[in-house]
Amino acid sequence: MSGQTSEPASGPTGDPTPGARAGQLLRDVRAARPLVQNITNFVSMDIVANALLAVGASPAMVHAPEETAEFTPRVDALVVNVGTLSKDSAHSMEQAVTTARVHGRPWLLDPVAAGALTFRDEVIQRLLRHRPAIIRGNASEIMAVARAAGLTQEAAAPRGVDSAHTTQEAEALAAKLARHGFCAVVATGEVDVVTDGERILRVANGSPLMPRVTALGCSMSAVMGAFLAVCDDPFEAAFAATALYGIAGERAAAHAKGPGSLRVAFIDTLYAIDPQDVAANLRMA
Repeated sequence: MSGQTSEPASGPTGDPTPGARAGQLLRDVRAARPLVQNITNFVSMDIVANALLAVGASPAMVHAPEETAEFTPRVDALVVNVGTLSKDSAHSMEQAVTTARVHGRPWLLDPVAAGALTFRDEVIQRLLRHRPAIIRGNASEIMAVARAAGLTQEAAAPRGVDSAHTTQEAEALAAKLARHGFCAVVATGEVDVVTDGERILRVANGSPLMPRVTALGCSMSAVMGAFLAVCDDPFEAAFAATALYGIAGERAAAHAKGPGSLRVAFIDTLYAIDPQDVAANLRMA
């Protein structure tokens, strides 16, 4: 991260910089308090709900297939995480994304461990047909989704839920996937890559301690869903949430003694961080 500097509030033309725009979207989330439905994995539900509350959004953990068709039209955004997948949860996910498309609700796909198992990849393929606004995963997951979409023959299985690749390796496929799916794609890692196939931004904030806390990535997807709820541009929403998350993780890690204290400090930091903090502390790679 050497040589990377925080950006000023505006560019040479006077337009808001990416950090300033990200800060404004944080204001918008807190003003709107969007309702975000999360069909997520069992491991992550607690931190997902608390991260959304800390950032100013309202979490809903409605998973049952019997309820999704009735509930999804009421939400501002939907986040689907395939972490602890089952036949029932897959049915609920497909029902929810179908309903979201019909009612014009934006949705995000978190393809946890894509490329690792056949059933998981088949479900991801079916979900992709419903056009997520954002796909967010680690580098290996994004590469595996690109393979599932027929964009590459290269295998990219992760190590469990951990990435076996860098975001630099995944960047070209992330852009190709974004163009193919008419969506924004975020590949997270030491440097986070955000692209819509044309635009691309790289965020260098974060801490090596963050991957030591389970489900921080899952909660990042949920927070990204909150930004998606208040922004018509999925690329801008994805970038703003990525910037916020990296900065919050970095600041929390400065006060943490290990993964346990980081988890607590991270939620506190998400709650306390303000738009000026985002604009002032963003580091681009």
